[in-house]
Amino acid sequence: MRVEIDKRSGFCFGVIKTIKSAESELKTADKLYCLGDIVHNGMEVERLEKMGLHSISREEYMQMKDCRVLIRAHGEPPETYEHAKNNNIELIDATCPVVLTLQEKVKGSYEKTKNQNGQIVIYGKKGHAEIVGLDGQVDKKAIILESINDVNLIDFSRPVSLYSQTTKRVEDFYAIADKVKSSMKPGVPIEIKDSICRQVSKRVPNLKQFAKNFDVILFVAGHKSSNGRYLFTVCKEENPRTYHISRISEIDPVWIEGAESVGICGATSTPNWVMEDVASWIKERFNQ
Repeated sequence: MRVEIDKRSGFCFGVIKTIKSAESELKTADKLYCLGDIVHNGMEVERLEKMGLHSISREEYMQMKDCRVLIRAHGEPPETYEHAKNNNIELIDATCPVVLTLQEKVKGSYEKTKNQNGQIVIYGKKGHAEIVGLDGQVDKKAIILESINDVNLIDFSRPVSLYSQTTKRVEDFYAIADKVKSSMKPGVPIEIKDSICRQVSKRVPNLKQFAKNFDVILFVAGHKSSNGRYLFTVCKEENPRTYHISRISEIDPVWIEGAESVGICGATSTPNWVMEDVASWIKERFNQ
């Protein structure tokens, strides 16, 4: 059986920056707190927890003081920094540069259109860490669209600045943008800001081709990963025998039966070592 790992899958630069920051801090510290899971991949979280990383909730964080806390790639709202300043908390800020730039742009649009009664509209998942951080830039007044069906939340008689969570599907964003544009009252200003990370979207053409080249595709990603869900659907559309797993224990050997080739790929939050473990397991089990 031919078993191959997609060479372009694995951590994006934003996640690499975050992981390296954590590993560097843990070399000299027995304990480091992280606000939320450092990455949406359970296997990588478990590896870093063994090194001394402790995931904490936002509620726990707001009760803490005199400690060191890592801010992950998704970014944080201003209140997180304010709490640190007031409670002697040292922040190790590993916010992804793409997310940081987006936060600044969203805040800029908010300040610019405030006197015009403008609306900041963001296509994304409510409660997602990145969305929480973005909403915080606009005093929690952003309108969050989870799908095209939510556009009726917008007041089309008021100016609109439309953004997207960085990991959403490009086609879906532009479908929403077209519907919003066509719904606006004549003469009312609208800004369409494509803020989707190309680290994710540029993987799509490659993944489409990769998925076609194998009998079975095992897509490895944490089940909480937003870009994982997106990229999995890309593979599934090209190859119906595509299965989403987060670890080896989730593989059903029945999926592989009769296959002569298996392709392994993953999200921008999937570590290479997990995909390599999956490949080794497949080879050991089926190439005897």
